[in-house]
Amino acid sequence: MTKELRRLSVVMLFMFLSLFAATSWIQVVEADNLAQNGANKRTRLDSYEIQRGSIIVDDVAIASSVPSDDQYRFQRVYTDAALWAPVTGWYNAALNSRTGIEEAMNADLSGTGSNAFFAEIDRLLSGQPQRGFSVELSLNTAAQQAAYEGLQGLEGAVVAIEPATGRILAMVSTPGYDTNLLASHDADAANAAFDALADDPTDPLFNRAIAGDLNPPGSTFKIVVAAAAFASGEWTPDSQLPNPARYQLPGSDNTVSNASGGTCGGGDTVSIADAVRLSCNIPMAELAVELGDEAIREMAEKFGFNESFQTPLASTPSSYPRALDDPQTALTGFGQGQVTATPLQIAMVAAGLANDGVVMNPRLVDTVIGNDLSVIRAPEDTEFGRAVDATVADQVTAAMVASVADGAAQGARIDGVDVAGKTGTAENGNKPYTLWFTGFAPANDPTVAVAVLVEDGGGQGQSGSGDTIAAPIAKKVIEAVLGR
Repeated sequence: MTKELRRLSVVMLFMFLSLFAATSWIQVVEADNLAQNGANKRTRLDSYEIQRGSIIVDDVAIASSVPSDDQYRFQRVYTDAALWAPVTGWYNAALNSRTGIEEAMNADLSGTGSNAFFAEIDRLLSGQPQRGFSVELSLNTAAQQAAYEGLQGLEGAVVAIEPATGRILAMVSTPGYDTNLLASHDADAANAAFDALADDPTDPLFNRAIAGDLNPPGSTFKIVVAAAAFASGEWTPDSQLPNPARYQLPGSDNTVSNASGGTCGGGDTVSIADAVRLSCNIPMAELAVELGDEAIREMAEKFGFNESFQTPLASTPSSYPRALDDPQTALTGFGQGQVTATPLQIAMVAAGLANDGVVMNPRLVDTVIGNDLSVIRAPEDTEFGRAVDATVADQVTAAMVASVADGAAQGARIDGVDVAGKTGTAENGNKPYTLWFTGFAPANDPTVAVAVLVEDGGGQGQSGSGDTIAAPIAKKVIEAVLGR
């Protein structure tokens, strides 16, 4: 073989190997991404021939596909649509639009993902029509219903989590909306329904549980500050803090006060445990300055702040900024200033304390189910990380139990059950307060952690409180999970 032929052979071999590698990459590695690309018309048309899988809660389909007499072959139908809307989202074949679980789990539901390869082979061999896989969620119907009913007439959200696993038991956002209107194959009607919701000043399309315009967490954040103090080893629940009736922010002309307008209890000093129990602002602001913004931020991040979580719905990161000055750090001591949070994040804080200091990654999906009812995939419980050791978790828990028993969170009391809880009534300038509650129960063997957010003052402007409006909603959710 001449030198020229050898060179040509090498070049052709290289080109063949490059082509083989490129096609293999496209057909294997990028296959799922290409199949789920909204611009892939062929996949979209193929999907019309496949009956989309159901979304299931407690063995009941809350979203399913039924035959239709148009070119799209199947119409998506939602049961109790407003109850489940923040989770399911909607799927519209005519507009090629999807949100929520319909989007996040589309590869499985549509039967177009890599996991559906063998199902397609089985369809060809058996002659049976192909169906998408069904997705079973972790939600608890009773808890979801209790949260939804508790939030009626309010703008708010509830998230409930199983502390030991991270399974989300409830995710509600109100006001709700009818996903069936957005799934209509009448494109004009669906677009009109969407425009009306988008123009609604109450923002029903926001999933306030994990996104939307984030709110300051108010006094619910005091448990993060207390955890940071106890974890440092320099403070204990009995450590005393100065107890004035007003506190001038360091390096500032601004002052803050406790909600009562007076001191936190009757003495010249107050313990950290009592400051949490009674939800006093001034001692926690003083403590925050002593700790410093870095220590508080590091603790907040151990609970999940500044991270987005895929449940598989993507959450907006809750925020504790870097490099805060002393006045801003003081404000974060009671959940004001620049700190903001989602209900999911605040529920994760409570769940982490309930789980002896270990924070679990939150998840909504229990199983993906095949056409023959076999389990195709079952996501595992995974740890986000340890926020605090069990001793610190117990110390914060004790203060939260006291807060519900005879402190600022008595609206969450349940006869015969020790509830650990913390309220929050966050200021928004001259706007109505944002109302919060977070906690877990039973305190000695937790099965549920919950966070409740109520925006716009619960309709009471600056008169409502987390204890009177948010805590009773949490109580109903906890009772639903406990079967009481």
